[in-house]
Amino acid sequence: MLRKTILHLLGAALLATAVLPATAQSRMKVPAKGTSCNAWASKAFAKGKVPPFSFVYSGVPSADFIARWDYQAEELPATGKNVAETRYTYTDPATGLQVECHVKTFSDFNAMEWVLRFRNTSKENTPQIEQVKVVDLTSDYAAKGDVILHYASGSDAGRDDFHARVRKLAPGENHYMHPTGGRSSQVGFPFFNVQSPTGGMIVAIGWTGTWYADIACPAAGSSHVATGMKNLSTYLLPDEEIRTPSTAMLLWQGGDFMTGQNTFRRFMLAHHHPHIDGKPAQYPISSSFNYGDPHPCNEYTCLTADYAIALIRRYEQFGLLPEVFWLDAGWYRQADDWRKGYNWANTVGNWSVEKTRFPEGLAPIGDEAHRVGCKFMVWFEPERAVKGTDWAIAHPEYMLDASGKAVQPDWIKYHDQDSYLFNMGDPEALDWLCKEVAQLIRDNHIDYYRQDYNIEPEGFWSAHDREGRVGICEIRYIEGLYKFWDYLRAEFPGLLIDNCAGGGRRIDLETSSRAAPLWRTDYNYGEPIGYQCHTYGLNMWLPVHGTGTHQPDPFTFRSSLSAAVIFNWKISDASTSIFEMQRCIEEFKAVRPYFYEDFYPMTGEGETSLTGDNIWLAYQLLRPSDQTGYVVAFRRDLAPEATCEVRFRGLEPEATYIVEVTDTKECAELSGRELMQGYTLCAEPRTSRLVRYCKK
Repeated sequence: MLRKTILHLLGAALLATAVLPATAQSRMKVPAKGTSCNAWASKAFAKGKVPPFSFVYSGVPSADFIARWDYQAEELPATGKNVAETRYTYTDPATGLQVECHVKTFSDFNAMEWVLRFRNTSKENTPQIEQVKVVDLTSDYAAKGDVILHYASGSDAGRDDFHARVRKLAPGENHYMHPTGGRSSQVGFPFFNVQSPTGGMIVAIGWTGTWYADIACPAAGSSHVATGMKNLSTYLLPDEEIRTPSTAMLLWQGGDFMTGQNTFRRFMLAHHHPHIDGKPAQYPISSSFNYGDPHPCNEYTCLTADYAIALIRRYEQFGLLPEVFWLDAGWYRQADDWRKGYNWANTVGNWSVEKTRFPEGLAPIGDEAHRVGCKFMVWFEPERAVKGTDWAIAHPEYMLDASGKAVQPDWIKYHDQDSYLFNMGDPEALDWLCKEVAQLIRDNHIDYYRQDYNIEPEGFWSAHDREGRVGICEIRYIEGLYKFWDYLRAEFPGLLIDNCAGGGRRIDLETSSRAAPLWRTDYNYGEPIGYQCHTYGLNMWLPVHGTGTHQPDPFTFRSSLSAAVIFNWKISDASTSIFEMQRCIEEFKAVRPYFYEDFYPMTGEGETSLTGDNIWLAYQLLRPSDQTGYVVAFRRDLAPEATCEVRFRGLEPEATYIVEVTDTKECAELSGRELMQGYTLCAEPRTSRLVRYCKK
């Protein structure tokens, strides 16, 4: 067997180096009028061409041999309107390695995406597969000029989470990005826009682990994009198959990069957002159960069924019913035993309802929420099990432990001593998990599922990779996560998943297709300046996300505006006005639909700092179909100017618009041209302005 493998290796190397010279990588010519993704993809993946992905196989770059491998192209049944799907398969006749590239093109958005699968069709181990670039593509532009990279910070529980970034790349320069700790939007953010003189390409990576992106300007008038999985160097066992990250690319035209951003937002809603009954799901207005118990309790470790039901009735009494009642951490066994030092965090893994506080489980709370016309959402964290908890004791074979093992040197060790990582990559463990969580959802009459992830998995993955098999544990784990969420969504039609991971640290193309982050950051709870920044930054890329709000005054409340919101105020607090809470609910309902439309920053782009206390911040929401929308603006505490001039975008220059400042009831009629040339906002320090406009 060893002799046969060596012959295969030698045969592949000789075929690559002796028969034909090395072939150049894939290139995309971008004319001034634009490139059709459908037409380009059919040519780029044609027989005899080097496709726009690459890898190194047994030490040889794939560009040197893949055009001579056995080739097959198969059109697949479309899974959606305006979607075409083709599977391209490349097979090495010597070793039996098969590389499958599943390509989708979207004619309604001039976008494309693909994912690779490597499959060993032989009965022997393959040679080493490494340096996999899911996308390996150079774009050549018709017009020469600067290559400008627009990207963003990921989440790190800071005021500058999701802050917009920009970098001009000179010839010979590159920009390399990746997340930290194994969570896909921790520090790094897997979405970016490569702008050329006549348009650009937005790229989105789908991998809920350690992806990477390398963006370069190899020469004037061109850019190069490479994406993939950061830690991957492995051989495949007989009949083994692995998948890679997915990558989407959307082409846009013009000189304004926001054209691309808004087109991408619409693309995400249409093709990478959960749908219910054939329509993009609307994420909810939520209310908590008087969030934050008194010391020494925390989260919901002292909540009882009677108190939760009483609060629901209180919300009903005062006309404050949300769309969802949200029960967060602390409902499970032992979390309330604060006398022994237990709390919500160190009892994760005891996934049974605490019987003293909830003698009939959580079902009576769900039933009461349903009685008043609301949904019921409950927090889970099934991927982490604290050592000594029920799941850890009952099923040690399902747990990954990083304690005392060699891990990636740059892994930030977090919970590696006191917690296990549930092995989502073990088929038996995954099947057990699916059934356990599904039963908890059924038994407790839960409508929406909230999944947190307060652990950094990268060290666990690397600790359990075998020699020569770097990345396998991570791949199996991520594949398992997607299967788990897909199982829940199939088992419970209408289920919405809230994707939380220590606050917005697992946002990527794949998770966005299945869930949305309703708690987008663990930054200082309720601090409004940071919340304004997070809305401003994340809206550049994604239309649907949410956060909490703690006070009903306009400045604080509007700082939390987005497509979803969690009201964390306490209705039992005598200092809080019921009427102000009612006003906030009505205002949110009016503005919310516009977060699903176009977004324009008005007071800062790129590296302009938005985190200071001495500035104005304003943004515009626009529904292009009827030319209506809102401007949301804030004058922060230390901003010295009483006024701020903003410029509207996306309006019809000759049309007349009615513009109303909802706070002061000031109303004016102005042309679209006038509004796009400049409109003056006026406010006192630490106040906000909500401006409604519509075409006359």
